[in-house]
Amino acid sequence: MSSARSAGFTLLEVLVALLVLALGILGGTAMQLSALRTRHESALMSQAGNIASALAERMRTNGGLMHAPDGGNPYLSLNYDALAEPDPAPPEPLCYAAGAHCGSAELALFDLYELKMMVRDHLPAGRAVVCRDAGVWAGGRLQWTCSGGASAPLVVKIGWRGKNTDGTPQRDVDGQFAPGVAVVVGMP
Repeated sequence: MSSARSAGFTLLEVLVALLVLALGILGGTAMQLSALRTRHESALMSQAGNIASALAERMRTNGGLMHAPDGGNPYLSLNYDALAEPDPAPPEPLCYAAGAHCGSAELALFDLYELKMMVRDHLPAGRAVVCRDAGVWAGGRLQWTCSGGASAPLVVKIGWRGKNTDGTPQRDVDGQFAPGVAVVVGMP
């Protein structure tokens, strides 16, 4: 009778070991999914930072417009949403084309076109804004609204519509998605 009891305990031990193994596999899978999600968000953040920095450098290079009044600066007209304008129209002329002669304003329009294409191609339902904003970090979070003002720095803001772990869209306190990156181009 004792051998039958020990056989039953052995079967119970095997079942407990299988349960522990299954829980370990489930935990490992959940960690892998979380790591993949974090890696994806990090890649998007890096891409947005690269896009914003590239435009900021192009703006600094196009110095004639950076010292022009705000009304004459085409960069300040950028408020691009890839959902509202999925295929931006190319400007005339395409400044890097053979034989193209571009002034400061045409180069700015070409820079904005290239930025729109990068946001559209690399960020899920991305958005980009260039504006004057004295309060870039309001309440510890980036916001799309710009305070304006002639003494406010020029800022490039870029973001995308991310998702929570349950698949619902990420939203800030105002019910909108927040920018992921803001790069200060310069002071007036």
